[in-house]
Amino acid sequence: MDTGLQHLHSYMTYLVLLGVLISFGAALAGWLGNKTFTDKDRKMGLLGLIPVHLQWVIGVILYFVSPLGMKNFSGEAMGDSVSRLYILEHPLTMIIAVVLITIGYSRAKRQIGTDNRGFKSIAIFYGIGLFLILLRIPWNAWPGN
Repeated sequence: MDTGLQHLHSYMTYLVLLGVLISFGAALAGWLGNKTFTDKDRKMGLLGLIPVHLQWVIGVILYFVSPLGMKNFSGEAMGDSVSRLYILEHPLTMIIAVVLITIGYSRAKRQIGTDNRGFKSIAIFYGIGLFLILLRIPWNAWPGN
């Protein structure tokens, strides 16, 4: 079961990156273009939010069923950089990214019809979240490597 979840989690990353990039790009264009944040723009933010949350749920399940996750947790594993990545660094960084993206979307949806603050919120929070996601993807285990 964990092998199938690992594959799903790995390949879903493409969808996450695409969704967050599209949302971030649209928000950045709206913010720099000084446009008014509309309901259509809020829905564009969902392109990044929904895949990130789905990926997080799959990741939490995987963390508890995979031999690389919680089952591998020990003081000895903290000395190994690969084990530490899977046990602590990757999950913690991704949780922070998911929280930031969620905060950005939540703040933006309250700004519909006002000015460009919704774009600013999505651009900043999704941008930081995207940076954190790219920072802690285990590139050595990326599909195709």
